[in-house]
Amino acid sequence: MVASTDRYATRVGVDVLEAGGNAVDASVAVAFALAVVNPEAGNLGGSGFMLIRGADGTTAALDFRSVAPAAATPDMFTGPGRDPLASEVGHLAVAVPGSVRGLWDAHLRFGSLDWERLVAPAVDLARGFVVEDRLVRSYPPHIVTALGRFTACAEVFLPAGAVPCVGDTLRQTDLARTLERIRDRGADGFYRGETADLLVEEMRRGGGILTLEDLARYTCEWREPVRFRYRDHTVLSMPPSSSGGVTLAAMGHMLARWDVGALPWHGHEHVHLLVEACRRAYADRNHYLADPDHVAIPMDTLTAADYGAWRAETIRPGTATPSIDVGPGVEEFLAGMRAPEDADAVVSAPPREGSHTTHVSIVDAEGGAVSLTTTLNTWYGSKVVAEGTGVLLNNEMDDFTARPGAPNHFGLVQGQANRVAPGKRMLSAMTPTMVLGADGRLSLVVGTPGGATIMTTVFQVVSNVLDHGMTLAEAVAAPRVHHQHLPDLIQLEPGALPPEVADALRAMGHELMERPELPGDVQAVRVCRDGTLEGTADPRRGGVAEGL
Repeated sequence: MVASTDRYATRVGVDVLEAGGNAVDASVAVAFALAVVNPEAGNLGGSGFMLIRGADGTTAALDFRSVAPAAATPDMFTGPGRDPLASEVGHLAVAVPGSVRGLWDAHLRFGSLDWERLVAPAVDLARGFVVEDRLVRSYPPHIVTALGRFTACAEVFLPAGAVPCVGDTLRQTDLARTLERIRDRGADGFYRGETADLLVEEMRRGGGILTLEDLARYTCEWREPVRFRYRDHTVLSMPPSSSGGVTLAAMGHMLARWDVGALPWHGHEHVHLLVEACRRAYADRNHYLADPDHVAIPMDTLTAADYGAWRAETIRPGTATPSIDVGPGVEEFLAGMRAPEDADAVVSAPPREGSHTTHVSIVDAEGGAVSLTTTLNTWYGSKVVAEGTGVLLNNEMDDFTARPGAPNHFGLVQGQANRVAPGKRMLSAMTPTMVLGADGRLSLVVGTPGGATIMTTVFQVVSNVLDHGMTLAEAVAAPRVHHQHLPDLIQLEPGALPPEVADALRAMGHELMERPELPGDVQAVRVCRDGTLEGTADPRRGGVAEGL
């Protein structure tokens, strides 16, 4: 079973499985296909995280998050005369891409089919594919304007000076040639040689700081998955530089105190407990988490069940806790004394990946599985295509902290742990996740885009299945709520709460804000008790799950 955001990409994955490939083979092929047909998020010029579980039960977590170039400095986006949008649009926003190296390393360790077989479908798609509605919907007016700022980008994504129409054929000739070099030379086809030269030439032309040395030095990191118990299941998720697994563990350990499944789903009691757990989990996540190779993280405490139980003691069943009163808790827990409650007590916040991150969930015929999330960061990344490559580059430098302690464009407060430093990975919200049953067998593969909402979305899907007995399709389609500590409000989708529930929450002290739609595009596969597979693509974005 393959679930992805695009019909073409899902079909590529299914073809690989039909050819005898395993879940890692299929994920590599799907990721390259998404770089062509899902250009606003699928990428060669971005990064991601891959959670792997082999058919024999072995697990691994691959961190191929981008890193800051060697010339990066903490104040590169601040100070007099600096463009406040330089971290979002243009060449200075570009971090060292990790995607191609990550897919290559995953293939070397776990792949079974030839590399060329996995990249070839993306080459064919780059030579031309018929545009469908999903792609056209990725061009809102402000994106069209931004894409038009850069000639090479406009030539690719605004052919004939306009958004492609459904039924048109989109041809990306330069990208096809780049993919051919990757097909023939592996990661060296991207990080060295002609492609690398063209990437750096583009940086010089536009004032970026990415160099040939940055590309040649880039490496991925194999890490141990975060593992915790929720109800009678085991949850596996990503460790830092992803914040996903730690935040999920914190929410799960706090909510373990209550029988959430016995409460009416999205009743005021259920939403209140969920929100209060999220509030505390994000406060810790925001303060402590960053690149583990640059910052000491109290992982054992943050992911401990007794720490979650201690945090849960401060949740008052009938009253909202103002976020100003909820700071990071590890020091207080370890020392038995209250941590300082000054303005610096909460110093960071979720990174700013837009909803155009993308996720793939796969289970192969032998029971092996991959949960893979990749990103350019925001819509179409930096909007810069490196001339001659067709490669759309990320704006992941914007995921670092530019101004510690100050709200950013989205009202998120970021801090010192996530400051820019050369060679450092920026903190991420990407949360590829798996759930194992009480018998240790694979039960669920899940993930989503959505920036700061990723962790709450993944947790709600898992809880909908485990606590509330929903089918996977019901769990994914169900309206969602979100709280991220700051700003101090519950964000919710239209229809997520009946009026009487909303009124009861307000009476508890919660502030509510309805959004047209919370960002998210869940792709999930469930292994049923009889061994059959249930795949679901989020109806919000119209992806496709397909099995064989």
